[in-house]
Amino acid sequence: MKKKSKPNGKPAGTSKSITQLRLYVAGQTPRSMAALSNLKQICAEHLDGKYKLEVIDLIRNPQLAQGDQILAIPTLVRNLPLPIRKIIGDLSNVERVLVGLDLRAAEDNAQNIYPPKVQVLEAKA
Repeated sequence: MKKKSKPNGKPAGTSKSITQLRLYVAGQTPRSMAALSNLKQICAEHLDGKYKLEVIDLIRNPQLAQGDQILAIPTLVRNLPLPIRKIIGDLSNVERVLVGLDLRAAEDNAQNIYPPKVQVLEAKA
């Protein structure tokens, strides 16, 4: 029996789980707005619509920082899939965010970096 496929052509049984994200910000500061903008772009390019994003303004609800143990802002928390991951900052380094969210393996980012060649020179007396 054939697997049914979705309208996008992918088999029906191979969909990933929804990624649940929370972005903690403090009002509409330039850094908070940059983090939100960068996150929306990353989600659009790499999560294929399979995410749920909740933005929490700690100026309005400071008590919500305690639940995820937020110490700095902006902070992105990935609750699902487990394990929970946290990324602090404006999320401008896309490669680090992708690795932090487990969307790209750390070794994929090495880009064929080889250790430097070491040349041993003998000292003349």
